[in-house]
Amino acid sequence: MRGWTFLALTVAIISGAAKATAQDVPGIEICTAEKTMERRTSCLQSNVNFLQQTVGKLRNEQQARVDAVTRQVDALKVTVASLQKTVEELQAAQKKPAPTKDAPAASRDAPAAKEGGK
Repeated sequence: MRGWTFLALTVAIISGAAKATAQDVPGIEICTAEKTMERRTSCLQSNVNFLQQTVGKLRNEQQARVDAVTRQVDALKVTVASLQKTVEELQAAQKKPAPTKDAPAASRDAPAAKEGGK
């Protein structure tokens, strides 16, 4: 007999706890089931508050994502600018002819330019 009492008490506590927590779960409620205008209005206001909180939370999350992507894009722009500068320097170095041993010898064989112009 004592076992049945304990079992019945346990079932009552569990079912009571489930009902109590179910009321605290926020979300969209079906307000058409309410009969009085005050309860229906309260239900609708609860839905509006829930939706506003949800939209606000999602807005903050999306703004954080946009900010992170913006920072990443800015960092990539700096990297691209650095790489472009490096490419330009390499292209400029490639266009300059490398000094060879023949170039100074040719200048020695050429007649010396006169100073003074006449």
